Amino acid sequence: MADVKKIAITTDSSSAMVGADFEHLGVKVLPMPFCVDGEIQLENVTLMHDDFYALLKNNADVSTSQPSVGDLMDFWTDVLKEYDEIVHIPLSSGLSRTCDTARIFSKEKEFDGKVQVVDNGRVSIMLKEAVLTAVKLRDEGKSASEIKEYLEQTADNFSCYIAVDTMKYLKKGGRVTPGAAAIGTLLNIKPVLVVGTDKLGKLGVAKGMKKAKETMIATIKADLNGKLKPLYEAGNLALSVAHTNNLEDAKIFAEEVKVAFPDIPFKYIDELSMVISCHTGPGVLAIVACECVK
Repeated sequence: MADVKKIAITTDSSSAMVGADFEHLGVKVLPMPFCVDGEIQLENVTLMHDDFYALLKNNADVSTSQPSVGDLMDFWTDVLKEYDEIVHIPLSSGLSRTCDTARIFSKEKEFDGKVQVVDNGRVSIMLKEAVLTAVKLRDEGKSASEIKEYLEQTADNFSCYIAVDTMKYLKKGGRVTPGAAAIGTLLNIKPVLVVGTDKLGKLGVAKGMKKAKETMIATIKADLNGKLKPLYEAGNLALSVAHTNNLEDAKIFAEEVKVAFPDIPFKYIDELSMVISCHTGPGVLAIVACECVK
């Protein structure tokens, strides 16, 4: 009888996962770095969410970065002291070079054949669901390569829409012009963004957050008759709400989502990872419909 390999599931904090909360599942989380006024800070280690939003409010120079090669290799080396193999599920390659870097260095002699790097184009709650799916598949006896194959084949099994409260940070990142941001602020226009595999795009705009929430719910309903229909009919879909420093409004939105979709399980009210928040700012509300493997 072949030896059963002990497999760790690893990700980074762009999944909105905090390592200590998931250690019991054999999940390890690599903190994402941010450059704050020229200094590197690590998400949920030296840079906590409350501090992050305070920095944004005070117009600090905050930008995203990627884990250094040394930190990544040290992370894997430590995990392999306890496990035989790793399934590493990082931030989408379309949003960062993090995944490409991981794929390159997984071929180094000490990791080759031991680390499977998954690029399923996800971030935040969608990435978190991929990690939890990987845990379930591992516990069912799937190999590391089989887990990687499944996650990449089902990468697009989600819908996510984000309503942005202020255009200030979209303007800072060059996603809207200063003129459009000024007019949008004057007219209380809320951009609604769509998160897809490997991209963050524009769905439309709404006048006020109430209308933006209605737009997101209506779009999810349309998806239930489109791209999400097979998952919906199979009962393999769950809903969640996310926010950026906006928990009370997120709780209200969650109740509205439950009423709009009474036959779909509701899972989380999560804070979006700082990787997204850095570009959208505080006050965001988001809805996620994602495959939830039974």
